[in-house]
Amino acid sequence: MAQASIYEQVLDPASRNDPYPLYAELRRTPVARQPDGTYVVSTYDEIVALLHDPRVSSDPHSHPELAGAPPTPDEGVPGLPHAFVFRDPPEHDRLRDLATRPFGPPCAPDRIESMRPWLTEVTDGLIDDLAGRHRVDLVDDFAYPLPVTAICWLLGVPREDQPRFHHWADALVETADPTIGTFAERQRRRNRISVELGAYLDELAEAHARRPGDDLISGMLTDAGPHAPMSRADLLSTCAMLLVAGHETTVNLIANGMLTLLRHPGVLDRLRHEPDLVIPLVEELLRYEPPVQMMTGRSTLADIDIAGTSIPEGSPLTLMLAAGNRDPDRFPDPDRFDPDRIDNVHLGYGSGIHYCFGAPLARVETQVALPALARRLVNPRLVADPPPYRPNPTLRGPRHLLVDLDAVAPAAEAETREQVPRPAHG
Repeated sequence: MAQASIYEQVLDPASRNDPYPLYAELRRTPVARQPDGTYVVSTYDEIVALLHDPRVSSDPHSHPELAGAPPTPDEGVPGLPHAFVFRDPPEHDRLRDLATRPFGPPCAPDRIESMRPWLTEVTDGLIDDLAGRHRVDLVDDFAYPLPVTAICWLLGVPREDQPRFHHWADALVETADPTIGTFAERQRRRNRISVELGAYLDELAEAHARRPGDDLISGMLTDAGPHAPMSRADLLSTCAMLLVAGHETTVNLIANGMLTLLRHPGVLDRLRHEPDLVIPLVEELLRYEPPVQMMTGRSTLADIDIAGTSIPEGSPLTLMLAAGNRDPDRFPDPDRFDPDRIDNVHLGYGSGIHYCFGAPLARVETQVALPALARRLVNPRLVADPPPYRPNPTLRGPRHLLVDLDAVAPAAEAETREQVPRPAHG
């Protein structure tokens, strides 16, 4: 039996707890063709170049397995068309602009920042619920419910409906796992799941159309700006994308963040006493332990020469963001966790026109969550290191993060909370 390639070893769930030595091996060949024709790119400069190259497509129908295939019937309501993150310009740019107008700057510059006091209340409430316990699971008890509550509140999803999204989110996240079936099979499964989620979101959008509120769905429905209105089908696909991607990556960022802090007790202690540290600390976490490890589903629209390799037109691409984040040609001493790192232009949220749409929200959530946990959990200790990981190599994070603690300290007074610095919009 042939020995598994380095990339195949990366995909193996046995490597999930520490894939970084394998990423170092990948970087020795910056652009490596795999047996199935996929080109794996693992060095920082080459990844950035491809993320900014208009000859790289994010449209699944440009992928070799689907190229030339007609749109399937389940790509409309009550199913969902591809969200704008899976579109190429000019449609990507138009739809992203329509989604951005009610979400962030320049049209809604304070929407995400204004959520900070409310997020602080939700965070403190979740930590209050841990009082009296000496062993907690920071994934199930905290890192999962916080971003789910936040994205549902932002979109205007009734609180009683939030548990329904756990099933949909888990199922859709599986379709981003390159180890499960072929690309075409994953796309078909995504479409089937989208039918059920689309039917729910269509009813929700209808309710918001009748009685608009101060939520993101209402904002997209009532927007009268350039290119408006967004079609109902595109609105639903945008909401579905935000409901899933808007919380799944943040769950991993918070969990990876606490795991890293517990492994670096000196930094954890600094965070307790230096609230300003949280801003660069979150950026270093996005470089050091990014929740999104790789980008799959890209393909080339023309021949591309890069790093001495010619990638033919119609080739699938996998961009190893986490490998690029530890490229020693870009980051000095890249395997060291250093929240004081300068010039930290990481790939934690990608780059180029597909830069993570939800980055401002994820940043604020994590900036609120980590200092609160650091301040209020008394003497936290890891129960198992490494913890058990989710099998997905793309969205990497602990499945559980069991922590023993002596007690839960009372929440800080409001005056102390307000010392948390204002974030920069991403």
